[in-house]
Amino acid sequence: MKKSLTREEMRELDRKAIEEYKIPGIVLMENAGRNVAEEILKMLDDPQQAKVAILCGKGNNGGDGFVVARHLCNHGISVDVFLVARVSDILKDGDAGTNLQILLNMKIPVKEILDISGVNSILKELNDCNILVDALFGTGLSGNVREPFKTLIHGVNTLNKPMVSVDIPSGLDCNTGKILGAAIQATKTVTFAVAKKGFNLGDGPCYTGNVTVTDISIPRELFL
Repeated sequence: MKKSLTREEMRELDRKAIEEYKIPGIVLMENAGRNVAEEILKMLDDPQQAKVAILCGKGNNGGDGFVVARHLCNHGISVDVFLVARVSDILKDGDAGTNLQILLNMKIPVKEILDISGVNSILKELNDCNILVDALFGTGLSGNVREPFKTLIHGVNTLNKPMVSVDIPSGLDCNTGKILGAAIQATKTVTFAVAKKGFNLGDGPCYTGNVTVTDISIPRELFL
């Protein structure tokens, strides 16, 4: 099995799993989000008293975050979701939209963050949480982080809270480990299927924290 993959190799792995093996993308998303939730549960001494905030972007990484929120809620944990996008836009978007709709049906709070003032207004709320979850950007990010994401990333990094990144710390280049303008300083990175090249290159080792590789049911032969 390969020890690490580039974004292009990971994209091809996902494509083969979905198109050739007919594993629905929403199944992979479900497995990914559940695995992250299980890792978070291991970090909580008293889940019933814990409060977790999940920062979600508009892509599939955000969709993974929605799944994390559902599973944590089902374990009795207080969860708030902060979405850096409009809810109405995400609901149009396939698998992520499906999982966001489930959260809305469950009455899990989803707060939109649309600008820098919105970021500044929620930092105090985030400071009251036990754990923060980074589901802003996935491995596909290759350009510099833009606002209001940049201000949000800088802000949460100053809170010194335990931070769990979903698949990759947002803002870290998957291939090179370069910081794309700003990057989440993760305590733990729960990555899917296989580690990513950038974890061990450039600034990667300083930003990933403890890396846990989890199986999301991509067929094993695709790695060989």
